[in-house]
Amino acid sequence: MTIRVLIAEDQELIRTALVTLVGLEPDIDVVAKAEDGAQAVAIAAGTELDLVVLDIDMPVLDGLSAAEQLAAAHPGLALVMLTSHGRPGYLKRAVQAGARGFVTKNVSGTELAKVIREVHAGGRYLDPDLVADAMFAGECPLAARELEILRLAEDGRPLSGIAKTLSLQEGTVRNYMSAAITKLGVDNRISAVRHARNMGWL
Repeated sequence: MTIRVLIAEDQELIRTALVTLVGLEPDIDVVAKAEDGAQAVAIAAGTELDLVVLDIDMPVLDGLSAAEQLAAAHPGLALVMLTSHGRPGYLKRAVQAGARGFVTKNVSGTELAKVIREVHAGGRYLDPDLVADAMFAGECPLAARELEILRLAEDGRPLSGIAKTLSLQEGTVRNYMSAAITKLGVDNRISAVRHARNMGWL
């Protein structure tokens, strides 16, 4: 039985390489490709698929958000996450989003094909090094609202702009930001955003 796969990756060179390498496998058919998460979700809505390979860092809609939407809309669809960043928080978020496979981009085409087969068969493949890192990294200490505010602060948005977006008072946003900075043990919002990003919490 042929495994029908969609590959979503924003970098054309990597996307083409993945499609070519995985397409060499006799039991895997790359039936579609996407440049971002939104495109992957749209393609999946009208295409017979068995599995989707999603890069985490993509424009328009990131891979983790796309995985959540795909899992909700297509419960039987298998999901494999691909990342160039071995951030421990990404692994947990990927599993929570419904992914059963998680590999880094330095995986070979042959190894990726094995992961695709394993996940399609109902199994799991989580990169062992990332699993070890995630175990030692601990839980994210930030509340959902604190993470939301850090996400909005990533692009340099002022507190007033964040407050407007979230329909909150500026003082409330300032309190959440201060709490996040304190919990992360950093000195300012830039460091807080950087630390949370490096841990894969954003």
